Amino acid sequence: MISAENLPILVIIIPLISAIITPLVGRIHRSIGWLVALLATSLSFAYSLALIRSVMENGPISYWLGGWEPPWGIEYVVTPFNGFVLCVVSFITIVITLYARKSIEQDVSESKIPFFYSLYLLFFTGLMGIVITGDIFNLYVFIEISALSGYALVAMGRERDALIASYNYLILGTIGASFIVLGIGYLYMVTGTLNMADLSARLPELYDSTTVRSAFAFFMVGLSLKLALFPFHIWLPNVYTHSPSTVSALMAATSTKVSAYVLLRLMFTVYRPEFVLTVVPVTKILLILAALAIIIGSVIALAQTNIKRMLAYSSVGQIGYIILGASIANQTSMTGSLMHIFNHALMKGSLFMVVGAMVYRTGIVNIEDMRGMGKKMPFAMAAFTIGALSMIGFPFTVGFVSKWYLAVGALKADMWYFIPIILLSSLLTAVYFWRIVEAIYFREKSEKLAGLPSEPAEAPFGMTATTLFLSLLCIVFGIAAFIPTKVAAAAAKLLLGG
Repeated sequence: MISAENLPILVIIIPLISAIITPLVGRIHRSIGWLVALLATSLSFAYSLALIRSVMENGPISYWLGGWEPPWGIEYVVTPFNGFVLCVVSFITIVITLYARKSIEQDVSESKIPFFYSLYLLFFTGLMGIVITGDIFNLYVFIEISALSGYALVAMGRERDALIASYNYLILGTIGASFIVLGIGYLYMVTGTLNMADLSARLPELYDSTTVRSAFAFFMVGLSLKLALFPFHIWLPNVYTHSPSTVSALMAATSTKVSAYVLLRLMFTVYRPEFVLTVVPVTKILLILAALAIIIGSVIALAQTNIKRMLAYSSVGQIGYIILGASIANQTSMTGSLMHIFNHALMKGSLFMVVGAMVYRTGIVNIEDMRGMGKKMPFAMAAFTIGALSMIGFPFTVGFVSKWYLAVGALKADMWYFIPIILLSSLLTAVYFWRIVEAIYFREKSEKLAGLPSEPAEAPFGMTATTLFLSLLCIVFGIAAFIPTKVAAAAAKLLLGG
């Protein structure tokens, strides 16, 4: 029986070793690489669930790599905050792995499939490592592991535009990483430690230091680039549009959420709430950027004709919700922010999976060509409709839960003026999703759709079933919101100094 104290390292080691062996076993048969990826992500999710259960019952878990006591050694720490994110990332990755088997056969050259799953697992390892590590330089190492594998995953798309998107992503990602490592260097220079808990204890007496404040500025710029927070979002639309469908779904559902986690962790657990609220009130700037992201992301999404690009700009707005709740910085709004990390992963993951299924069967990405798709692919379009209702914030969906907490949090903070912004964004979201729902159900088939063979209609079973499953969870956790909310509320209390 594996004790809870040893689970943190297994969450990282299993996908890392699997990433190394996948290209080797994939030479036997390409399906073996997929099986290894499925097994590795499943074990990581199982261990993540065990960790969050133990943390909620018994308190935080600390694991010392090599037995070296922190702050000298690298420490992995699990609290309600990062335990929650570990479960979100690992769960979404399992579902997308189940979905990926058929999708990747079409989107990636056959000879590259084993290497795809190796990079896929490296990307997953990087995300999980970012979430669980308690060492700030180790955090940077995992950021680079996920970033480098992410650049390669994007470039594996068959379109030439995928290479260009990957290159732009690499340039901007490298700039962001450079800012982050500079911030780490500045903090180490004045504190002599890299352990996050140790930094948190030492920084309050150094709040007046120009070096400490410069480090914070570097972190904010670098992480805003990684997060794609408006106006640092310019890499995101092309990456989501031109990546293989599996990669678009994975990145939209996990990558930016993990970057949001890092931003919140540095702001509220390393620098502490008093620094970001009073010493250097960066939350005032973030509130403005979040509001702009919510509105401008929605307006630009409304103008798009490519469905993947529309969803990409929609993500820019949804990132704004996460930052808005964190910047209001009370228990209710922070709970809404953390809930939206989970809820947006469900919503946007399922929507990109629907688009991938549609591309697999029809090759259609233009919104106008989707006319009549409701009869062609009824199950996929039902999943799309559920995801759309969730994005709008329809009652009994996860999107409504997030927006409710954010609105109530804004009222409690006497920031009622953010409620019209949330409502306006929901209205814009309803407009750009309704035009698609109206086209797929209430209009005649487009010429492109009418010219396609009528059978088979739906994508393969694995793609359709996982897409429906993820979309139905948007309703399940909209009704049974108390399940994730319990963990999110505990994490919010921890972030705010409770």
